[in-house]
Amino acid sequence: MKDLTRKKIDSATIITGAIVIAVLLASFIAEQFMPATSMLFTVLKKSATYALVAVSMNLLNGFTGIFSLGQAGFMLLGAYTYGIFTIPVAERMNVYQYYNGGLVQFVVPWYVAMLLAGLVAAFFAFLIGLPVLRLKSDYLAIASLGFAEIIRALFQWDKLGPITNGSNMLRLFPSFNDFNIRNASGEVVVYLDTLVPLLITTLCVGIIVLLINSTFGRALKAIRDDEIAAEAMGIRLASHKRLAFCVSSFFAGVGGAMLAMYQATVQANGFTTIMTYEILLIVVIGGIGSVTGSCLSAFLFVAASEWWLRFLDQKQMLGNFEVPLLRNGFRRVVFSIIIMVVVLFFRRGIMGTKELPDLIRGFKNRRRKEAASK
Repeated sequence: MKDLTRKKIDSATIITGAIVIAVLLASFIAEQFMPATSMLFTVLKKSATYALVAVSMNLLNGFTGIFSLGQAGFMLLGAYTYGIFTIPVAERMNVYQYYNGGLVQFVVPWYVAMLLAGLVAAFFAFLIGLPVLRLKSDYLAIASLGFAEIIRALFQWDKLGPITNGSNMLRLFPSFNDFNIRNASGEVVVYLDTLVPLLITTLCVGIIVLLINSTFGRALKAIRDDEIAAEAMGIRLASHKRLAFCVSSFFAGVGGAMLAMYQATVQANGFTTIMTYEILLIVVIGGIGSVTGSCLSAFLFVAASEWWLRFLDQKQMLGNFEVPLLRNGFRRVVFSIIIMVVVLFFRRGIMGTKELPDLIRGFKNRRRKEAASK
């Protein structure tokens, strides 16, 4: 007898996997032949980081119905955890120069530190979630935003300097550039600094997708749609919300570690509410409840804000005519207008609640109908 509990993987899912693999291969090949200073690779690395954090936020806002604004705080925890545990012992006196080398005097591998970054963020999420998750909607958002601001202030406190280095930055820890394979003379032979963050994000997003499509994920969707009906069906609201909050924070912590690797430095004053709003904007533009939308909008957001519109910040001449309005800061004005247009014409985001396999299935169904009508 066939195992009726086993789901069949359809062709749309296989095509989606093939597209993801093709993107990874294309990025790997491109970084071997294009200049290492190309803005494309900077955008890919940062968008991979933002995509992971956006998907983690979407797990709460889109799939569970919990409106949290604490992602910057959990990213900060992840970034600092990664930095603290990966700074070489020989370099700690140079980094913690005002704190006698700091309290931590050992090093762990980067992947262990990245896992620790997620676990520390999840641990704090569990503690914060005990009182905060009792709140609803706007009150929950305000409480989680307050937590992020408190964490940012604490990490700049001189009393915690032996651990966090106070208001000074952490540096000299492994970054994405350290993944490049070099020869004996120090020249890069194989570039991996773009592929690695894309692989990490792909792995983490894949885990989140599996979680969303599991029994636990269906319970989260039931809570989002109707808490009373979900509780009547035997779903424990408090435990499911708390676990979703911890899982989301775990991946936000991993995203914070990735951001530290991207920037090669960590400083608490960079994890402001603006960062949380940027992540929220990515989720809204992509579609609340769509993992594909969050990944796509993360790339579009980073590329448009930091690459495609850069020319608007500089004076442009058409012959002897100077194009008006183009000056430093005008890029942000145009970018804001573009966001307003997108929100007006895509009320539910670019993808809405659909995923890439859904689009592929829809395209195949339309082709079948067209073929049948002929």
